[in-house]
Amino acid sequence: MWKLYAVLAAVFAALTAIFAKVGVKDIDPNLATAIRVSCILVLTWGIVLVTGAARGIRDVQPMPLCFLVLSAITTGLSWLFYFNALQSGPVSKVAPIDKLSVAITIALSILFLHEPASVKTILGGLLIVAGSLVLLL
Repeated sequence: MWKLYAVLAAVFAALTAIFAKVGVKDIDPNLATAIRVSCILVLTWGIVLVTGAARGIRDVQPMPLCFLVLSAITTGLSWLFYFNALQSGPVSKVAPIDKLSVAITIALSILFLHEPASVKTILGGLLIVAGSLVLLL
């Protein structure tokens, strides 16, 4: 099931880039990010409430909460920089550079999470970097 979710995430991320490029055209990118975050906040809390997942909020331990907060901060910073890049750059160049995050994630997962570094994983990461460089240049 995770593969289906990953493909859906990629499709929605692609749509996000297209919609965001049009959305930030005449708006301050920081304001655009705040609007985006507000919508996500309403959507995700709606899902949590409808599915009953909110009952588990009391069970969240401090360490996972700390890492979720760090993830939120880095996500927010990523979106702020992304929207600033989209406002002045072509989405066909901004998005591939943004997707370098996949290669960076592979490297960080190997270094810090001690995930296996197979030849296939390393080659895939290098191909992502090469593809981004081809599109950038």
